[in-house]
Amino acid sequence: MIRKTIENVTITGTSSDGRAVARINEMVVFVQDAVPGDIGDVMIYRKKKSFMEGRLINITTPSLDRVIPFCEHFGVCGGCKWQNMGYEAQLIFKQNQVEDALKRLGKINLPEISKIIPSPVSKYYRNKLEFTFSNNRWLTNEEMQDESIKNKNALGFHTPQSFSKVIDINHCHLQADPSNEIRLSVKNYALENNLTFFDLKQQTGLLRNLIIRTSNTGEIMVIVCFHLDEKEAIASLLNHLSNQFPAITSLLYVINTKGNDTIFDLEVKVFKGNDHIIEEMPLADDESRKLKFKIRAKSFFQTNSEQAYHLYKIAYEYADLKGTEIVYDLYTGTGTIANFVAHQAKKVVGIDNIPDAIEDAKENSIVNEITNTSFFSGDLKTVLNDDFINENGKPDVIITDPPRAGMHEDVVKKLLEIEPDKIVYVSCNPATQARDLNLLDPKYELTKVQPVDMFPHTHHVENVVLLVKRDF
Repeated sequence: MIRKTIENVTITGTSSDGRAVARINEMVVFVQDAVPGDIGDVMIYRKKKSFMEGRLINITTPSLDRVIPFCEHFGVCGGCKWQNMGYEAQLIFKQNQVEDALKRLGKINLPEISKIIPSPVSKYYRNKLEFTFSNNRWLTNEEMQDESIKNKNALGFHTPQSFSKVIDINHCHLQADPSNEIRLSVKNYALENNLTFFDLKQQTGLLRNLIIRTSNTGEIMVIVCFHLDEKEAIASLLNHLSNQFPAITSLLYVINTKGNDTIFDLEVKVFKGNDHIIEEMPLADDESRKLKFKIRAKSFFQTNSEQAYHLYKIAYEYADLKGTEIVYDLYTGTGTIANFVAHQAKKVVGIDNIPDAIEDAKENSIVNEITNTSFFSGDLKTVLNDDFINENGKPDVIITDPPRAGMHEDVVKKLLEIEPDKIVYVSCNPATQARDLNLLDPKYELTKVQPVDMFPHTHHVENVVLLVKRDF
């Protein structure tokens, strides 16, 4: 660890992981707390062979794009790290991130990249948040010096600097009310009734996690994760929630005694109401018709509902289906895209490795009276073989929406072997998307690129591309 201050440093851009970037004597410096365009003093605290890391400790000339963060937790909480940058500037840097990844990592010929589609709203846009109970609250420097502070319980988010600590959230600008009211009510009830908060290191305590999901139909799901099966305390807390918030339509709980917080391998129990909430999404070519999607505790659904429609609409338009095509939807999840495009396809085949998600996808087809979809569970690199294709038909169009790691190399090789006419690739990580596009380039031409902002005030960006089979 070093401590060296360099004066009058100009911040020139952002990195792919969202950090501000400067150059000092041709050395790249990643700078905390800075906005591109800032000029100020940077305290260097780490030096590596090819880069340095520092923190902006004094601003002599603020960037024209610098704004006052709207959240009291900015700078401590790990989310919304670009709150100090104006939204228009965020969009520019996200657009640049996509272009840079495709050029530098993809190393392929690029068409003109369409202008990024901004999120319709930049606050309260998430339909799902996960909070953590902890008896190890993050403390300010002043609080650490105050020996009178005994209560260190918190309900909020892990701090990025120390995962064992949780910042107690007063108001989060990511999810619309009653999310904040529900969280604060749960915390206050727990404190008033001496319910124990989770101790991550000792693996003790009753209260572990709180998950709140909302939908555009007004339904609300609350999932409380307990570490101990203390039936009386659990029922008391859940009854309090039910009485205080009658708008909750799905009140669920989980007993999690594992070493991690994931609930995908655990039983979700219904305390009151339904085991799901309903999300609606209009069809791309007829907004008067709306699809309904059942969302359960473990279901994946894009967390920005309004922008998810625009994302899927682009994929639908890029596919340009005429009604005669067999479409494969890879990494289909709960079948959102598959069901979204099904009315304009001959047949849609969805594949995902999570069995519960596939059951949701099947049910979502039933709910919407869609009869031309088929869904299969399994590892794509194993499922997508010759026998599967012979049985389900050779795809004319493939839509793929993989996780951040991108597609497995064996899946990419299979796509090159299958040779569909078009591939529509939806990605939440332009870097791994660029890698996959490079592998597909021998047989496919990149013809359209559309970035989409799903997560305002973060560096994350979605990108949709259209690949068309080359005519040799």
